[in-house]
Amino acid sequence: MTPRSPQSQAQLRQHNLSRVLHSLADQGALSRAEVAGRIGLTRAAVSTLVDELLRGGLLSERGPGRSGSVGRPGSQLLLANRGPCGFGAEIGVDHLTVCAMDLRGTVRARLERRLRLEGSDPVPVLAELASLLEALAAEAGALGLWPAGLAVAVPGLVARGTATITRAPNLGWSEVDLAPLLPSGAFPLRVDNEANYGALAELWGDPGADGPGSFVHVSARIGIGAAIVVDGAVLRGAHGFAGELGHVPVRPGGPLCSCGARGCLETYAGEAALLRAAGLDLRGDPGERTGELADRCTAQDPAALRAVRQAGTALGIALSGAVNLLDPQRVVIGGSLARLTPWLLPPVRRELARRTMLTAGGRTTETPVTGSLIGPAGPLLGAARSAVRGALDKPARLLAPPGGGLMA
Repeated sequence: MTPRSPQSQAQLRQHNLSRVLHSLADQGALSRAEVAGRIGLTRAAVSTLVDELLRGGLLSERGPGRSGSVGRPGSQLLLANRGPCGFGAEIGVDHLTVCAMDLRGTVRARLERRLRLEGSDPVPVLAELASLLEALAAEAGALGLWPAGLAVAVPGLVARGTATITRAPNLGWSEVDLAPLLPSGAFPLRVDNEANYGALAELWGDPGADGPGSFVHVSARIGIGAAIVVDGAVLRGAHGFAGELGHVPVRPGGPLCSCGARGCLETYAGEAALLRAAGLDLRGDPGERTGELADRCTAQDPAALRAVRQAGTALGIALSGAVNLLDPQRVVIGGSLARLTPWLLPPVRRELARRTMLTAGGRTTETPVTGSLIGPAGPLLGAARSAVRGALDKPARLLAPPGGGLMA
């Protein structure tokens, strides 16, 4: 057998350190024996890795947990809640929001600025975002945290493997590279469509939760996007543009959409279309506007109910193609539409039942459609957790934190 080179041994060690960290991120507190069982290494090998991570401050240890096996239960290992963290950011049509998430997945600091960004110049907007990230770094630093990665959720198409927004119709942006306009410190930058990050937040959920491995996640706020998760991974398409559900035509002769086409789903089920159809003011805070619409539906306001049902019908038509094509385990409605699911889901389910045909064991089955429990926070949380998980891939960076501030 050819002996491994020192470089390959170091790479293998880093890989195994990462596996230990990810097992705790996915499952929460575990004993050394439980970690060994999950990643397929011996207890002795895991103990060596754990000791290194404990010395590096990436893990903490607490008293024995409950055990379902014979013998005394082992002490429980936890990811550290100080030291490296992930920074998440969301660029919305009406807001900039950032947060710091520790390795355990807990949001420790959050900042937001409300502003209107339709037709905006990206340079001052990204300067504002950079300022917000600097303020977040100061808050995180006071909590003993430093950024090990930054992920940004955007309402547009992102070229695969880049930080470039190819097109964001609701912002009026095209071919905008975020990398030179945001803090370029000693940590990686990730940029992705907000629907993809919303889906990842849904997928990862709480540590230890067994979520669906294949589903369609609808992320709606001012625009409507979707993410397709297949076997636990986001389906991105050849160019990274998969999931543009909002621009699927549901009535080809319908109203003109911001993308230039007619009759897109967004013109019927986007936030502005919904509020307009319900006779509500388009000004004000989006969360309050959606809340008012939900309140009116609760009060059985005819215009509000009619608007939401029409939106649900259009959404069901658009989703039927995705369900027929992809056969997902379920469909999850997130974003601002999650607050309207009591009235939105019946027409969605009705259209899916009329337009899809799935068989299992000789019986026709319906694809479950549910509302997200995360709601509008999904893209920001998914971005932050993506930054955390990316950091866990590179333990060596976490064991040797950079000096200086955010821009170091």
